[in-house]
Amino acid sequence: MNFEPLERKRYSRQIILPEIGLEGQNNLKSSRILVVGAGGLGCPVLQYLTAAGVGTIGIVDDDRVELTNLHRQILYGTEDIGKSKAKTAGQKLSALNEHTVFEIFEKRLTSENAIEILKNYDLVIDGSDNFETRYVVNDACLALNLPFIMGSILRFEGQVSVFNYQNGPTYRCLFPDAEAGESCADAGVIGILPGVIGSLMANEAIKVICGIGEVLSGKLLILNTLNMQTRLFKFNRNLPLPSSEIPSPVMVKEKTGHTKEMTWDDFEAIREHSPEEWHLIDVREVYEFESDDIGGINIPLADLTEQIDQVLTTQKTVFYCRSGIRSKKAAELAAKLKPTGNYFWMKE
Repeated sequence: MNFEPLERKRYSRQIILPEIGLEGQNNLKSSRILVVGAGGLGCPVLQYLTAAGVGTIGIVDDDRVELTNLHRQILYGTEDIGKSKAKTAGQKLSALNEHTVFEIFEKRLTSENAIEILKNYDLVIDGSDNFETRYVVNDACLALNLPFIMGSILRFEGQVSVFNYQNGPTYRCLFPDAEAGESCADAGVIGILPGVIGSLMANEAIKVICGIGEVLSGKLLILNTLNMQTRLFKFNRNLPLPSSEIPSPVMVKEKTGHTKEMTWDDFEAIREHSPEEWHLIDVREVYEFESDDIGGINIPLADLTEQIDQVLTTQKTVFYCRSGIRSKKAAELAAKLKPTGNYFWMKE
């Protein structure tokens, strides 16, 4: 594959690396990489792979840019709020490197469409923010014999690993079963963390495509940016590590207390017959509650301990949030702090 003079000059600092050279740069130009998720992790991955000269990049994301994204998803600006992430990312990245072709999928990756989308790529990078998508990516890559790179972030800590590389371990070898976990929306994330972890993911992609270095296959790299400590855990194919050995920022097991999940329909039906017995508490942030007031009172999860006396033990208390993660944690916390009450949790 030939390079135009300006194109060769663009990558000159990369080409002079003996590990890459013209052959490696040619591998990048002829490669087809699919990035699932154009959010916190996807943004730096996309920016660096575009700048590095990857020939074709697919972008899968059905989400739109929100104000709360902008502190960490620096590919977007205020003017992009409300726009499609996948489409907007493709437009901005085209301006970064006109030699890269972008294929846009404004849809959510599911078990129904994964094979059809992934089959045309050489490598998949998962920057999604949920376990369901990650397992879909893993299983589709396994079926198509494609390697995939995973990153995850929460608070100040992130992880990177490479799965299904040269018949190496898969994601299910490390995490056999999906478990409930926290998300950035619930627990927060420092804005620079996705930039750090996303850059490491892009670095792994270049290593895989160019066939250089030691790929993080069978290895889970964990970086804590508060103390700048790194840990590297090894695992084998079909031999997952005990979960207790993996201090994972995202695989946080939730303890089950004396609480019960309730659907919104059930809550409405029960409250209609005995409204005086039920107490609704919305544990979302104030700005979320104000923009979508469903009734009841608003006590953000972080403030619940201080305001626990507002949880009336003489009533049946129902906690609410959009995803069910914060409301479940609130119910368990209330059950621990005031065990005489009856606590339920529900989601949208």
